[in-house]
This record gives sequence, C-alpha cells and structure tokens, in this order.
Amino acid sequence: MGTAHNESSGDAEAVVQAGTVYGGIHLIGRTTPPPPPPPRQLPLDATRFVNREQTLNRLDAALPADNGTSAAGGPSMSLAAIAGAPGVGKTALAVHWAHRVRRWFTDGDLYVDMRGYGPGPALDVGQALDTFLRALHVPAEQIPTDTEGRAALYRSVLTGKRVLVVVDNVSTVSQVRPLLPATPTCMAIITSRSRLSGLVAREGASRMTLDVLSPEEAIALLRDSIGGDRVSAEPQAAAELARRCAYLPLALRIIGERIANAPYATLAEFVADLALVEHQLDALTVDDDELSDVRAVFSWSYQALPGDTARFFRLLGLHAGSDISVAAAAAIAGVSLPRTRNLLDQLTAAHLVQNPARDRYLFHDLLRAYALERAQAEEMPEQQHQSRRRVYTWYLWMAEEGRRVILPYSHAIALPPAGPDVPLTPPSTVAEAMAWFERERLNLLDIIRQADEFGDHDIAWQLPVVSDGFFELKSYWADWRDIHLTGLRAARSAGSRLGEAANLRCLGDAYWRMEQRETALDCYRQGANASRDVNDHWVEGFSLRGQGLIHEEIGQIEEALNLYGQAREVFRRHGITRGEGMSLLSLGNCHRARGHLDTAIAHYQQAVAILDGINDQWSVAWASYPLGLAYQQIGQHDEALKQHQLALKLFRRFDDRRCEGLTLAALGDTFDATGQHDDAQRSWQQALEILDPLGDPHAGAVRSLIAQAERARRTSWPA
Repeated sequence: MGTAHNESSGDAEAVVQAGTVYGGIHLIGRTTPPPPPPPRQLPLDATRFVNREQTLNRLDAALPADNGTSAAGGPSMSLAAIAGAPGVGKTALAVHWAHRVRRWFTDGDLYVDMRGYGPGPALDVGQALDTFLRALHVPAEQIPTDTEGRAALYRSVLTGKRVLVVVDNVSTVSQVRPLLPATPTCMAIITSRSRLSGLVAREGASRMTLDVLSPEEAIALLRDSIGGDRVSAEPQAAAELARRCAYLPLALRIIGERIANAPYATLAEFVADLALVEHQLDALTVDDDELSDVRAVFSWSYQALPGDTARFFRLLGLHAGSDISVAAAAAIAGVSLPRTRNLLDQLTAAHLVQNPARDRYLFHDLLRAYALERAQAEEMPEQQHQSRRRVYTWYLWMAEEGRRVILPYSHAIALPPAGPDVPLTPPSTVAEAMAWFERERLNLLDIIRQADEFGDHDIAWQLPVVSDGFFELKSYWADWRDIHLTGLRAARSAGSRLGEAANLRCLGDAYWRMEQRETALDCYRQGANASRDVNDHWVEGFSLRGQGLIHEEIGQIEEALNLYGQAREVFRRHGITRGEGMSLLSLGNCHRARGHLDTAIAHYQQAVAILDGINDQWSVAWASYPLGLAYQQIGQHDEALKQHQLALKLFRRFDDRRCEGLTLAALGDTFDATGQHDDAQRSWQQALEILDPLGDPHAGAVRSLIAQAERARRTSWPA
C-alpha cells in the first residue's frame, strides 16, 4: 500500500485522519459550542423569613400553568405587583417566593433593581432592557438603540419561553411597562412603594399591598433573632421594641442583631435607650420624611458603632452607585483593603449593609439615605469632596488600567495621580479587564454623572475617554453616546480644549456606529479643530479618518481619499504607527471601490506589515480580510484563501462574530470560484448561521448564494 499523502487547508478544531484521499481537504468547521445556560439572576434568598403566608399563597395561585392558565384554574395572571411602605419587606417577599418557584421557569429568571427610590438616579428602562436582552443571549450587535425597539425585541425573545422576571424598586408605571413579558408562560413580579394603579387597570396586574408585620409576626421575628427565652422573659419590653421599630422587618432585623450581641442586657434597657434616641430626634421629624419611622432605630444602631466604623458607614453613603466593591469602599474611606474588609464585615453583621456577592456590598435604599444624611451632617464639605474625589480617582485609574490591557493603542491622556490611599489592582488579561468593566458599568455611568454634578469636571471628561473602548466593544451604544455627551459638557465647564477634542472624537465614533452620519461628521470636524488647538495629533488623525469613513459610505470616494491621505500624513509625521496602518487600510478600501486593485493590494499589504509589526492582531485581521477580497477580484484565489483563513483565525480569537461571518462568506465565494462547491456551500452555511441572528444585511445575499447553489446542484443530477 502506498503512503497516504493528505493535505488540508483551513482553520478547524477537529481533524479526521483518512487513508489515501485524492485532492485537498479544506477544513473550515468549528466545534459547535453547547447552548448557553439560562440566566439565573435572582439575589440570595432572604434568611429568617417570617410568615406572609397569605401573600405567598396568592402568588402561588397566580403561577402560570402549562395550559396558559393560573395554578388556580382561571385565566393566567402573569403579572403581580407588590406594593408597600419602605422597609416593609417587599423585596424579601418577592425574592423568597421567586426562589420557591424558580424550577418551574425552565428558561431562566431575570432580576433588576430599578432604583426608583433613593439618593441616586433611577435606572433607565432602556438600560434594564439592554441588560435583560444580553442575559437572554441576544448578540449585542442585534440590540436596538431605542427603548421601543428593545422592548419589542425583548417580548419577541420571551415568546414561548418560561421566564420569571422580578423588577424591584419601581417608582412609576412607565419605568416598568416595557419590561413586562407578553407571553402567558412567563411571569413578572414588581415591587414598589406606589400602588401602580395603571398596571392594575391596563395590564390586569394582581396587586398585593404589603403592610407592616402584625405585632405577633414582629415578635416572632425578634424571637428568631434574639432567642425565644429572652422574649418570653420580657414580653412587654419585646412588644414595645416591635412598636418602636414600626413593625418593619428591616428595622427589626437591625435591632435584633444588636440585642443578640448583648446577651446580658435586658430588653427593658434597650427600650429605654431607644426612647431616649427618639426623643433626641423629634425635632428632625417632618412630613413626608421617608426615614421618620426608622431613623431612631438606625440612629440607635449607628451610635453604637465604634467611631471609625460609624465614619466608614456614613462615607459609603457618598458613593454614587447602588453597590460598591471592597476596593472602591477602601478608596472612598481612605483606609487599607484589610481594614475595609473588617469594617464591611462589622456592618454586614449589624445588618447595615448587605453582601450579595463576593467582594460586592450594597445598602437598602433607606439605609443609604440615612448614611448620606449622616455624612452631610457630620463631615465638612471639604471632607465629603475628598472622599468622593478618592473614589472617582479609583474608578478613573482602574478604567485606565483596563484600557491599556484591552486596547493598548487607543488614546492615552494625562490623568491626575492616584495617591497612596487609592488601592489599585490592575487586570492582567483582557478577560479580567472586560469583566471589571462589566461589573462596574452602571457605577461608571453614575460616577460620571455625579462628578459632573459636584464640579469634578476633569474626572467627568476623562473617565468617558478611558472607558470608551469597553462601551464600543460591548455595543452599549446608548450608554457610549451618553457618557461622551456628559464628558463634552464637563470638558467645556472645565475649560479643557483637550477634553472637548477627545470626547468629540469619541462621539463621532458613537454616532457613526448608530448610523447618524451627519451628527457624526459634525463631531469629527469639531474634534479635529479642537485637537489642533492643543496639538493632540492622535485625535486629529482619527477625526480626519472618521470623516473619511462617512464620505466613503455615502459614495464620495474622492473626498474620502483626500481625508484618509491627510490622516495618514498626520500619523506618519508624529509616529502614530497604528493610525498610519488604519489609514492605509482605508485608502486600500477606496482604491478597491474604484477598481484600482493593484493599488489597493499594495496599500493593504503595507497596512498588514505595519499592524503586524506592533502586534495589533485584531487590526491585522481587519486588513487581511479586504486584502483577500482584492486578491479574489483579480483571480489570485490561493492568495485570497490564505488571507481569509488568517483573518478567520484572528477574528475567532477575538470572538468577533460578525467579522467571522463575513470572512466565511468570502471564503465560500473563493471556493465557489475554484469549483470547490461543497466547501463553498459549507462556508456559506456557517456564515449564514452567524450573520442571520445578528440581523446583518449580508445574510440575505449569503442565503441567495446557498439557494442558487442548491438549484445548480439539482439541475446537474442525472435523470
């Protein structure tokens, strides 16, 4: 038997060895990943949950059944609204019941805190929809930028699925309506201090108004916290403690924890202490004060804290976001990481903060309001500013460290020093950096807004610039635009022409991606003008290239060539290597569009060499892809195949699905042109499987090619 000589070309993760095979084998397959797991976003279940059996039973009855009716047999009530006063236990009830029934919802559970009440801004419903769609594995590129489009897609994705949606802390009907499923096998639970009458009238929500605990339930919660013997020994004192806690579970848990840690004190002594505090605070009570019922309990527990712990607690109230990491907490308080962990442990044990995930902490909104109240009363304005400034600087430098890892050739700007009391733990990999940005995304938005509001305009324009790449890469289009609008406003308030230039260039990119070309063009032009005033040649070059991209898209090739040439000259003159490579790539595209293929290939080859020289592999893929197209057009199919296989490999490394799909489509064209029709069909099919879910306009052309090839195959079969 002769020696088998098999040749393969392509990029495959699995290879089959065969005997003698005549002809080449082109392997372009990719191992199909397992389906992603359903989202499971519920917070931890509440501990020491007391009673509420009547409301739990009503929720059980509203649970959708397989046939689209409720468990009680009537029409399915797929929407339940739990209303009640702050601190009454609405969230605990909703989450507790959701954990009881989550097995029924086989396609997942979604949770969002709309932050409708509290010192910070409420969560925008468009942001909540974006988060839900990503959790449901909708590709980021497919998520619309407008709220109505997101809501329509969200309802479509949920059709036929069993998903439980918990929307917490809603202040208005408009804040929740777009988040409601429109399929009877899904269910939404909403918590709010408002009665949300519009949901009852229009959507048929089943409203459950949660009152404070009954005296018996409140005492049962105290028994669970401090022990039945102590309650039985002083029943009147226990009843008085429950009354002074306004029968609110939040206050009862806090007071119960403190009593449990003082086993030798009597309940009567605690009643006397609390009565004294209430008397001292009487002057603070005003109408419509959300803290009026619990301020005495909070104050009593707060005053019992050691001095440094109490200060740490109130400084946390200055944080803009709804949750905080250990490192950010250390920065805002100006203490070490080990000390921060110890202080957070103390506050968690006292039920003054919650620890929902590793190294993440958050306040109940009432406690957050109280902490901010104490900070404003006990810290001098300059001390408050210093604390905020430290945490702003922590976010700024962590974002900068992430930028350096993810996009090392992006725009670098001078930043204020971090200082020794800002604990930085830089990411070492792209995955770590992206994960940090994802965890802190909403906090970054809040920090940028707060810094601008409190006059830290330098931070408010710098933080959007160093965070820019993350929002673009993850396709958070609306957030991307909004941070730079704030950044531009802050730069103008600060009188920073550099800040204007940097944010205008970023805004140009954002508007270009959102296909608002005229607005993008105006931002690029303004950015170029501002950059020349401060000699920022990076911004100048990329603003010129951005203008060229828009002119190229609308068919004004001559103007695009002129702008790309100007950009290249700026980059060459000032040694901005990646910029020169990207300008050559754009020049090549224009020459290819005009049919000057030899010139286009020369520009592409130069671009690949420059970008490969600085090891910018993602950009190498961007240049190799059109280089392959140009080779394909002049009939050099071997070279086209080589370039597209390189681009495919690199795009897959960076998980750039859209570009992977486009490259597979181009590979199919090359295979088809060389008579390798089976390979062409496989490439097109894989391209379609990627491009179609993304809603990419190229999917239709690929589908037509597949159908055309099928028709040709059928007509060529022998009768």
